[in-house]
Amino acid sequence: MAKPRIGILIGTTRPARFGDRPAQWLLDLAQERTDAEFEIVDLRDYPMPLFEAAASPRFVPVSDPVAIRFVEKLASLDGVVFITAEYNHAVAGALKNALDYVYDELARKPAAFLGYGAVGGARAVEHLRLICVELSMAPTKTAVHIAMEPFLGLIRDGKTFADYPYLADGAKAMLDELVWWTLTLRAGRETAAVAAAA
Repeated sequence: MAKPRIGILIGTTRPARFGDRPAQWLLDLAQERTDAEFEIVDLRDYPMPLFEAAASPRFVPVSDPVAIRFVEKLASLDGVVFITAEYNHAVAGALKNALDYVYDELARKPAAFLGYGAVGGARAVEHLRLICVELSMAPTKTAVHIAMEPFLGLIRDGKTFADYPYLADGAKAMLDELVWWTLTLRAGRETAAVAAAA
Protein backbone atom coordinates (compact mmCIF):
# COMPACT_ATOMS: atom_id res chain seq x y z
CA MET A 1 0.00 0.00 0.00
CA ALA A 2 1.27 3.46 -0.88
CA LYS A 3 2.35 5.74 1.92
CA PRO A 4 -0.16 8.44 2.86
CA ARG A 5 0.46 11.89 1.41
CA ILE A 6 0.36 14.85 3.77
CA GLY A 7 0.48 18.49 2.72
CA ILE A 8 2.14 21.26 4.72
CA LEU A 9 0.00 24.20 3.65
CA ILE A 10 1.46 27.70 4.00
CA GLY A 11 -1.57 29.82 4.83
CA THR A 12 -0.32 33.34 4.06
CA THR A 13 0.80 35.02 0.86
CA ARG A 14 2.46 38.30 1.90
CA PRO A 15 5.89 38.92 0.29
CA ALA A 16 7.46 39.37 3.75
CA ARG A 17 5.78 36.37 5.35
CA PHE A 18 7.51 34.20 7.95
CA GLY A 19 5.60 31.04 7.05
CA ASP A 20 8.24 29.68 4.68
CA ARG A 21 10.67 29.09 7.55
CA PRO A 22 8.48 26.94 9.79
CA ALA A 23 7.11 25.13 6.74
CA GLN A 24 10.59 24.12 5.57
CA TRP A 25 11.68 23.29 9.13
CA LEU A 26 8.63 21.07 9.59
CA LEU A 27 9.15 19.42 6.20
CA ASP A 28 12.76 18.61 7.13
CA LEU A 29 11.59 16.98 10.37
CA ALA A 30 8.76 15.15 8.62
CA GLN A 31 11.05 13.74 5.95
CA GLU A 32 12.97 11.88 8.64
CA ARG A 33 9.91 9.64 8.92
CA THR A 34 9.31 6.55 6.80
CA ASP A 35 5.57 6.15 7.36
CA ALA A 36 4.27 9.03 5.20
CA GLU A 37 5.24 11.37 2.38
CA PHE A 38 5.13 15.11 2.91
CA GLU A 39 5.08 18.10 0.57
CA ILE A 40 4.67 21.85 0.87
CA VAL A 41 1.49 23.35 -0.58
CA ASP A 42 1.93 27.10 -1.00
CA LEU A 43 -1.09 29.38 -1.38
CA ARG A 44 1.09 31.66 -3.49
CA ASP A 45 0.92 28.99 -6.17
CA TYR A 46 -2.88 29.24 -6.18
CA PRO A 47 -3.81 32.95 -6.54
CA MET A 48 -7.56 32.52 -6.30
CA PRO A 49 -9.95 35.44 -6.70
CA LEU A 50 -12.18 36.47 -3.84
CA PHE A 51 -14.84 33.81 -3.46
CA GLU A 52 -17.95 35.22 -5.11
CA ALA A 53 -19.64 32.12 -6.48
CA ALA A 54 -23.41 31.93 -6.69
CA ALA A 55 -23.43 29.37 -3.88
CA SER A 56 -21.24 27.12 -1.78
CA PRO A 57 -19.23 24.47 -3.67
CA ARG A 58 -21.55 22.06 -1.86
CA PHE A 59 -24.23 23.14 -4.34
CA VAL A 60 -22.41 24.71 -7.31
CA PRO A 61 -19.20 23.21 -8.76
CA VAL A 62 -16.11 25.39 -8.58
CA SER A 63 -15.42 27.01 -11.96
CA ASP A 64 -12.31 29.16 -11.41
CA PRO A 65 -9.37 27.27 -12.99
CA VAL A 66 -6.91 28.16 -10.22
CA ALA A 67 -9.38 27.12 -7.54
CA ILE A 68 -9.96 23.85 -9.40
CA ARG A 69 -6.20 23.17 -9.31
CA PHE A 70 -6.19 23.93 -5.57
CA VAL A 71 -9.07 21.63 -4.68
CA GLU A 72 -7.59 18.88 -6.87
CA LYS A 73 -4.32 19.20 -4.93
CA LEU A 74 -6.20 18.90 -1.63
CA ALA A 75 -8.13 15.92 -2.95
CA SER A 76 -4.83 14.15 -3.66
CA LEU A 77 -3.72 14.47 0.00
CA ASP A 78 -4.57 12.24 2.94
CA GLY A 79 -3.98 14.91 5.59
CA VAL A 80 -2.91 18.53 6.03
CA VAL A 81 -0.75 20.54 8.41
CA PHE A 82 -1.83 24.17 8.30
CA ILE A 83 0.93 26.73 8.84
CA THR A 84 -0.90 29.82 10.05
CA ALA A 85 -0.10 33.30 11.20
CA GLU A 86 -2.53 35.17 13.42
CA TYR A 87 -4.18 38.20 11.84
CA ASN A 88 -6.58 40.01 14.18
CA HIS A 89 -7.20 36.86 16.26
CA ALA A 90 -7.96 34.80 13.14
CA VAL A 91 -6.36 33.18 10.10
CA ALA A 92 -5.17 35.22 7.15
CA GLY A 93 -7.87 36.19 4.67
CA ALA A 94 -6.05 34.33 1.88
CA LEU A 95 -6.40 31.03 3.74
CA LYS A 96 -10.05 31.56 4.63
CA ASN A 97 -10.79 32.53 1.03
CA ALA A 98 -9.03 29.42 -0.29
CA LEU A 99 -10.93 27.14 2.04
CA ASP A 100 -14.23 28.67 0.93
CA TYR A 101 -13.64 26.92 -2.41
CA VAL A 102 -13.43 23.51 -0.71
CA TYR A 103 -16.18 21.01 -0.01
CA ASP A 104 -15.61 17.24 -0.22
CA GLU A 105 -11.90 17.37 -0.97
CA LEU A 106 -10.86 17.43 2.71
CA ALA A 107 -13.73 15.45 4.20
CA ARG A 108 -12.73 12.73 6.68
CA LYS A 109 -9.09 13.75 6.58
CA PRO A 110 -7.04 14.92 9.58
CA ALA A 111 -5.81 18.47 10.11
CA ALA A 112 -2.86 19.48 12.29
CA PHE A 113 -1.64 22.99 13.01
CA LEU A 114 1.47 25.10 13.40
CA GLY A 115 0.73 28.66 14.51
CA TYR A 116 3.05 31.57 15.09
CA GLY A 117 2.95 35.11 16.42
CA ALA A 118 1.04 36.50 19.39
CA VAL A 119 0.22 33.71 21.86
CA GLY A 120 1.77 31.32 19.36
CA GLY A 121 -1.02 31.84 16.86
CA ALA A 122 -3.34 29.98 19.25
CA ARG A 123 -6.41 32.07 18.45
CA ALA A 124 -5.90 31.61 14.72
CA VAL A 125 -5.47 27.87 15.24
CA GLU A 126 -8.72 27.68 17.22
CA HIS A 127 -10.47 29.66 14.48
CA LEU A 128 -9.05 27.26 11.91
CA ARG A 129 -10.18 24.21 13.90
CA LEU A 130 -13.79 25.42 13.57
CA ILE A 131 -13.39 25.87 9.81
CA CYS A 132 -11.94 22.36 9.57
CA VAL A 133 -14.87 20.87 11.48
CA GLU A 134 -17.28 22.49 9.01
CA LEU A 135 -15.24 20.92 6.19
CA SER A 136 -15.76 17.51 7.87
CA MET A 137 -12.09 17.25 8.73
CA ALA A 138 -10.74 15.72 11.95
CA PRO A 139 -8.64 18.36 13.76
CA THR A 140 -5.93 16.79 15.90
CA LYS A 141 -5.18 17.79 19.48
CA THR A 142 -1.43 18.32 19.40
CA ALA A 143 -0.20 21.49 17.67
CA VAL A 144 2.98 23.56 17.46
CA HIS A 145 2.83 27.14 18.70
CA ILE A 146 5.75 29.47 18.01
CA ALA A 147 5.19 32.16 20.64
CA MET A 148 6.61 35.67 20.59
CA GLU A 149 9.97 34.91 22.21
CA PRO A 150 11.09 32.31 19.64
CA PHE A 151 9.24 34.14 16.87
CA LEU A 152 11.18 37.36 17.49
CA GLY A 153 14.38 35.39 17.98
CA LEU A 154 13.92 33.78 14.59
CA ILE A 155 12.94 36.89 12.64
CA ARG A 156 15.04 39.53 14.42
CA ASP A 157 17.87 38.06 16.45
CA GLY A 158 19.46 35.55 14.09
CA LYS A 159 18.26 32.49 15.98
CA THR A 160 17.48 29.16 14.33
CA PHE A 161 14.99 26.46 15.23
CA ALA A 162 17.86 24.56 16.84
CA ASP A 163 17.90 27.27 19.52
CA TYR A 164 14.40 26.18 20.55
CA PRO A 165 14.58 22.36 20.77
CA TYR A 166 11.22 22.10 22.53
CA LEU A 167 9.58 23.14 19.24
CA ALA A 168 10.99 20.04 17.54
CA ASP A 169 9.73 17.88 20.41
CA GLY A 170 6.25 19.32 19.92
CA ALA A 171 6.43 18.93 16.15
CA LYS A 172 7.40 15.27 16.43
CA ALA A 173 4.49 14.61 18.79
CA MET A 174 2.15 16.42 16.41
CA LEU A 175 3.40 14.39 13.45
CA ASP A 176 3.03 11.12 15.39
CA GLU A 177 -0.60 11.94 16.10
CA LEU A 178 -1.25 13.23 12.59
CA VAL A 179 0.15 10.15 10.86
CA TRP A 180 -1.89 7.83 13.12
CA TRP A 181 -5.08 9.68 12.21
CA THR A 182 -4.07 9.85 8.56
CA LEU A 183 -3.68 6.08 8.34
CA THR A 184 -6.83 5.41 10.34
CA LEU A 185 -9.04 7.79 8.38
CA ARG A 186 -7.66 6.64 5.04
CA ALA A 187 -8.59 3.08 5.96
CA GLY A 188 -12.05 4.28 6.94
CA ARG A 189 -12.53 6.15 3.66
CA GLU A 190 -11.43 3.10 1.71
CA THR A 191 -13.83 0.83 3.63
CA ALA A 192 -16.69 3.27 3.05
CA ALA A 193 -15.88 3.45 -0.67
CA VAL A 194 -15.95 -0.35 -0.98
CA ALA A 195 -19.27 -0.52 0.89
CA ALA A 196 -20.78 2.21 -1.30
CA ALA A 197 -19.71 0.38 -4.46
CA ALA A 198 -21.21 -2.95 -3.33
